[in-house]
Amino acid sequence: MLVCRVQTYQSDLPRTAVIICFHNEAWSTLLRSVHSVIDNSPRELLAEIILVDDFSDFEFLKEPLENYMKQLKIVKIVRTKERTGLIRARLVGAHASTAEVLTFLDSHIECTQGWLEPLLDRIKSSPTNVVTPVIEIINTEDFTMGVTRSKDVQVGGFSWGLTFTWHVAPPRERNRSGAPYSPIK
Repeated sequence: MLVCRVQTYQSDLPRTAVIICFHNEAWSTLLRSVHSVIDNSPRELLAEIILVDDFSDFEFLKEPLENYMKQLKIVKIVRTKERTGLIRARLVGAHASTAEVLTFLDSHIECTQGWLEPLLDRIKSSPTNVVTPVIEIINTEDFTMGVTRSKDVQVGGFSWGLTFTWHVAPPRERNRSGAPYSPIK
């Protein structure tokens, strides 16, 4: 959200590791994700980027990826010895991290300027908080990004079958007073 960029956040925010898990991801998509994290995160808040390769078999995700990421210095690659799935791959990344805060992102995302500070500010306020940004849609045809209106914000939740799904934020949250970027409970 544009308004997030002009907010004032607490000083001395904790540093984070950004953990990105992938399996047979497209080269350009993975690099776009990594570079968007680097280019749009304050250096003092970004401890490391950990790429977890969940047993990809594309050759370009092996040595060529290692060679490319070595140039970036802040990125390290961890590989699973068998296909483990997203959650176990995230745990592998968490165990490899040395940062105070863990930030999990998908391998096909694009961060924008000011994405990280509001998340770390909420965590500094209460270290038990679990926070998530608004996740915009990337157009599959031309890779442009949409903008979510505050009244359309969704929250993650579970169905009765325990499947993760997105839900429109409840009316009490959408209609509450306060700034549109205020946390949704």
